[in-house]
Amino acid sequence: MPLVKTTFKPAWWCRNAHLQTIYGALLRQTPAIKAIRRERLITPDHDFIDIDWVGEGNRPLIILIHGLSGSAKSCYIVGLQHALFQQGFRTVAINFRGCSGESNRTARCYHSGETEDIHFLYQTLREREPSTAIGAVGFSLGGNVLLKWLGEQGDKLTLFAAVAVSIPLVLSVCATKLDKGFSRFYCAYLLRELKNYVRKKQRHLEQIGQAGEADKIKHLGNLSNITSFWHYDDRVVAPLHGFKNVDDYYQRSSSRQFLKSITLPTLIIQSADDPFMTQAVLPDVNELSISIDLEITQRGGHVGFISGNNPFKPVYWLDQRIPDFLSAGLKDSDNHLIGQ
Repeated sequence: MPLVKTTFKPAWWCRNAHLQTIYGALLRQTPAIKAIRRERLITPDHDFIDIDWVGEGNRPLIILIHGLSGSAKSCYIVGLQHALFQQGFRTVAINFRGCSGESNRTARCYHSGETEDIHFLYQTLREREPSTAIGAVGFSLGGNVLLKWLGEQGDKLTLFAAVAVSIPLVLSVCATKLDKGFSRFYCAYLLRELKNYVRKKQRHLEQIGQAGEADKIKHLGNLSNITSFWHYDDRVVAPLHGFKNVDDYYQRSSSRQFLKSITLPTLIIQSADDPFMTQAVLPDVNELSISIDLEITQRGGHVGFISGNNPFKPVYWLDQRIPDFLSAGLKDSDNHLIGQ
């Protein structure tokens, strides 16, 4: 059944959508993971992506995909890495281009519809480990990338399960929502981070002698007056990545249209009070493939989902729900292979 009953119960002291969102993003304390190993992969266009590994041996492997202005060091990624390690999984967290602490070598950035790099990572892992059980988890923008990629590839992937959390399934709706009310706080923060990302990239490209690539960014003009995602995506994302305009970018990159084509067991977790979107982004049951479980919580904010009775010991529900779903998917996959 595509719609599943949720087990999430928000903490009594953290029921508000904005508190759920902000607490998880700014106040969460994550466990120290000493065994993180960073690897640099050279992409087909002679740029690079950095990936962060946790775990050794032949354990099942989970690809983790962060959200907008995040990285493999984002608290929700590190927290999940720890939880998955405890459950017997290895993880490899991708840093989108320019998100690992070092600007990349081209004007090309990352965006909500950019699936080439995640597919390159998947192919690299499959070539190295053809028989390893691999799953994937994406958050926010990374969840949109994940679902779009799963739909594009259909039955061509050998993954045992996937999870996507707090996904901007319809980008135009989400961009408009971020222009309203308190959500403008998140918009201002994210746009400030993105403008810094672009300025840093231009300086880096000039310093390493990539004048042509630096000019691509320079030609975008002064970005300081941009105050909405509609404007940013039209001025920056669309021209840098071959879209006609912001409408073309939003239409082609929104993941909701790809859900029907997903063929592997996939859990989508959305909160009805997510301040980054409205309930208009939620798909109808007939838009889902039979492989998708849609779990909608009434509360939880954006990548929050904080529960627990003790404010000094918050429980991060995603760190329980995601490993449980992946463990069940791995077991089902093993049973299927045994039955063949």
